[in-house]
Amino acid sequence: MNDSSVGKVYLVGAGPGDPGLMTIKGKTLLECADVVVYDALVSPPILAMIGDRAHRIHAGKRRGRHSLKQTETTQLLIEQAHKHAIVVRLKGGDPYVFGRGGEEAEDLIQAGVPVEVVPGITSGIAAPAYAGIPLTHRNYSSSVTFVTGHESAGKYRPDVNWEAIAQGSETIVIYMGVHNLPHIVQNLCAANLAVSTPIALIRWGTRPDQAELVGTLKTIVEQVEQTGFEAPAIAVIGAVVNLKSQLAVCKPAVLGLALGAEGTGF
Repeated sequence: MNDSSVGKVYLVGAGPGDPGLMTIKGKTLLECADVVVYDALVSPPILAMIGDRAHRIHAGKRRGRHSLKQTETTQLLIEQAHKHAIVVRLKGGDPYVFGRGGEEAEDLIQAGVPVEVVPGITSGIAAPAYAGIPLTHRNYSSSVTFVTGHESAGKYRPDVNWEAIAQGSETIVIYMGVHNLPHIVQNLCAANLAVSTPIALIRWGTRPDQAELVGTLKTIVEQVEQTGFEAPAIAVIGAVVNLKSQLAVCKPAVLGLALGAEGTGF
């Protein structure tokens, strides 16, 4: 049974970057939070929603630049919950989609800290939409697989089953896959996915500086090397990528840009 003196931790999804995609519930919690522990990928316009009285703690993780270890972050949340009533753990995208939200929730519950998750729009859905790529289409794709391209050591299983994914899904969305792209492409092609299969890489999805690189499984690795295309980015693989040239006109306006917000890009 939880101690009534212990505050509550809210695992809040900040969405992929465009402040217009932040949920009303998430925004309300930011405005009334006592403390906000946020990640590196949370955009400046989202951080601007945090109330003036809230204490801000940066606990972000970027490849090669880890601010806090995962265990340290969880311990920080436990400590803050014993000091404050409303603790917001602000994560880019959605907490439960490659955001380690499930791990943090498990640890908090085990420590007797009340937890509530507030979903956010994940970049795997939003970034393709802002690039003019529908993940499903009756003429091209009736299935989507979301997979991480950057696996940690000591996982419950050592490798993603790229063969099963290549053969079982018409659209593949890969998170954090730029650094391992040669390995991923090699495995997909080895699983008989045609080298002519289109692929789009989308960096900083939904932000004013969103960048895209389109090619095929045969050409994309060389294109990345030639252009210097960098993470953070997601990859979309499948025939739906071919719709980009037609549907790019549907790209939404980024709210942060429309409002003239400062620092909306990195």
